[in-house]
Amino acid sequence: MKKCIITVVGKDSVGIIAKVCTYLAETNINILNISQAIVDGYFNMMAVADVENSKKELDIVAVELRDIGLQIGVNIHCQREEIFEKMHRV
Repeated sequence: MKKCIITVVGKDSVGIIAKVCTYLAETNINILNISQAIVDGYFNMMAVADVENSKKELDIVAVELRDIGLQIGVNIHCQREEIFEKMHRV
């Protein structure tokens, strides 16, 4: 299974999760775990997703998610799980 980590951060607004999850579903990316919190009006979400059966390469997914974030006013980052783990192991 190939996994990626998706983080979404920014000022809270209606539909953030819906936009991100709709894109992932349309791209055949399965969310394995998701958590979100809103603190003082700021939205923070982290998701682990299975990209094994994705219709698109992960680099394209990362760019398209970033563009969705720009449209809805949040920062969205998507990276391979192994990169995320190595960064946080140091």
